[in-house]
Amino acid sequence: MNVMINDISEDLDTTVQGVQVAITIFLLVMAALMIPGGKLTDRYGRKRCLTVGLAIYGVGALLSAVSPNLAVLILGNSILEGVGTALLIPPVYILTTLLFTNVGSRARAFGAISALGGIGAAAGPLIGGLITWAISWRAAFVFQALVVALILILSRRYVRDPLPPDPTRPFDTGGAVLSAVGLVLLVMGILAADNNLWLMLGLIVAGALVLVWFFQSVRAKERAGEEPLLSSALFHNRTSNLGLVTQNVQWLVLIGVSFVVSAYLQVVRGYNAIETGGIFTAATLGILGSSLRAQRLAQRWSQRTLILLGFVVTIVGIVVFLVLIGISKDIWAFVPGLFLIGLGVGCMLTPSVNVVQSSFGEDLQGEISGLSRSVSNLGSSMGAAIAGTILVAGLTKTPERSYALAMIALAVIALAGLVAAARLPSTPAAAPAAPSPPGDVDAPGLRDAADPPVSDGGPGGSGGSGGGG
Repeated sequence: MNVMINDISEDLDTTVQGVQVAITIFLLVMAALMIPGGKLTDRYGRKRCLTVGLAIYGVGALLSAVSPNLAVLILGNSILEGVGTALLIPPVYILTTLLFTNVGSRARAFGAISALGGIGAAAGPLIGGLITWAISWRAAFVFQALVVALILILSRRYVRDPLPPDPTRPFDTGGAVLSAVGLVLLVMGILAADNNLWLMLGLIVAGALVLVWFFQSVRAKERAGEEPLLSSALFHNRTSNLGLVTQNVQWLVLIGVSFVVSAYLQVVRGYNAIETGGIFTAATLGILGSSLRAQRLAQRWSQRTLILLGFVVTIVGIVVFLVLIGISKDIWAFVPGLFLIGLGVGCMLTPSVNVVQSSFGEDLQGEISGLSRSVSNLGSSMGAAIAGTILVAGLTKTPERSYALAMIALAVIALAGLVAAARLPSTPAAAPAAPSPPGDVDAPGLRDAADPPVSDGGPGGSGGSGGGG
């Protein structure tokens, strides 16, 4: 979507801000529904939720491809694809947890998912730009539908659910509504910053109050012996809470930078979709380089060190980006900064989730997976919202300075992530591993004779990690 901003806005007779709203709503729907989506897997089955999510996503992609205006695009891309993603992502992580019961092999499986997730996020602009340049932006959505169809065909044969669904499992509908409404109001408040200051403050305060109401309802249900949407135990672990903050900031910065740079290249520099995607290859290579070495890096340095290093490199990358494009108009000026940003983000994606997942035992893995994905996607939606709001707010006299201000704001937020990472313990205790159920085996080729426990990766620690965003 980022590299198709100009093409979509011209074809649908809308504005850059309109496309930004569509992107933000998509990310927000994912963040708001990821936790309920995770809970539904217990009731209806992991494979069924995966299949239904893929089908809804495919319908949304096809509707987006034929959309005559922005409203239909929002329905297809932002709503249907967002709902589909919220249903299909949790089963991926929950099935991985169930099928890889050995902690070490599970860590490597999550590491592979994390690496491919980061690479996909960075390679998306290049793929989307290539299709848009060669055919049209509508063809990019048709391509998505074809990929979804292929996954559906493969999943019929290769995806298995080791546990039967439990139709009697209670679902906290009230909690799901409260959590979703609270998150929606928060991001809507950020989006309203360029229109009305009081509206922005009102929406943010309302969102915060709804989320407080949600957490009070969680405690009330637990005291009554009922099952809430989320266990309050997930928020009593300091290490996990700090890890969730670093996850949120990482995706906020990655998506925020992607949106700002894409808009700058197309609106200010006048580059087309393929040129924009080609320039973003630098970030893709950075994420690819660090993600593929995640396990080896974790064997040499602690998870905390890798997260700190990732934030430092990312901040340096933003500074280098701003300096070079300020002194040169050549395309090469974009490459070093974007490469460093990708390198930094890729370095910390895997260890951040590993810190969170490893803070809990088997009984809470499903819930913490859903919460982790929701926090990451909330960061993505906030990144697009904050960056887009700064760009259209008219805080500076020239467009170039508005884009620079947005990048500076993202660097400041990355500094906050660096502070949170610095407070992580250097060697957090590994979560106790539950005994493997009878007949359970690890996937071929992913198990060692004696897999180490997932820990912070200090001296003698594990090199595994959790999933991406």
